[in-house]
Amino acid sequence: MHQPHIKAMAALLRRSQPRHDLYAVFGDCMEAMAIAMANSVDVHQREPREVRYLDIVGRYRPDVIDLFPQILGELVQALEVGLGDVLGALFHELDLHSKARGQYFTPYALSRYMAQATLGNRENVEAMIAQHGFVTAMEPACGAGSMVIALAEAMRDIGHNYQRHLHVTAIDIDPRAIHMAYIQFSLLHIPAHLMVGNALSGEIQDHWFTPAHILEGWTARLALCQRREPVAEAAQRATIATGPTSQSQVAVPPSHEPGVSQRSMPRQLSLF
Repeated sequence: MHQPHIKAMAALLRRSQPRHDLYAVFGDCMEAMAIAMANSVDVHQREPREVRYLDIVGRYRPDVIDLFPQILGELVQALEVGLGDVLGALFHELDLHSKARGQYFTPYALSRYMAQATLGNRENVEAMIAQHGFVTAMEPACGAGSMVIALAEAMRDIGHNYQRHLHVTAIDIDPRAIHMAYIQFSLLHIPAHLMVGNALSGEIQDHWFTPAHILEGWTARLALCQRREPVAEAAQRATIATGPTSQSQVAVPPSHEPGVSQRSMPRQLSLF
């Protein structure tokens, strides 16, 4: 269903040849679009990113730069048709995976299957949301965001608004991949914190916060949840250890949500 738009984007990018290297133009296009989106909301990093944006557009003639908003327009139309990893598919359509030394992005059909298996049944999701208010997901090698988009779609399919009840932390060592994922998460309004870095060593070079993360106040929401959880866990341990033997006993109030277990539910899902 996305294929006509993917082919249209590929045709637009190929217009930059033979004057420019297609792999370089693709990477610059992704970074320029990501910066344009980030600079609309992320004031803390706006100035250095604006310098970077001007450096990118200064490399090309106006006819090539004019292709970038046309590509974005096709991407928006593709995602209006349905969720999917459109930019990952575009990367392969252009045969750039060969030039990127065998960098392959997970096919979206496989990502959907894995996301559904990771998410579990509807009752598990409802229990996590009832206890914590939202679900968090960690993707240590996000690529163009296929697994995260599939998780968002899986949540939507079982009746939960991922834009309000899902927050994602995504890491990839390749800046191009982060730019691709950031663009798609931003257009789909997925709250996310993306990082260019190595998930194994913990080395981080850059941070990207989607408009949904900033506009919906997710930094504060996550911090508040982290402050509350140790208190709730300590109270629960105290109740289990001693039992409710006195009025001064600290206890966790029972949940009134149907199907919610009294034991602590995990909040974070791992996608890999």
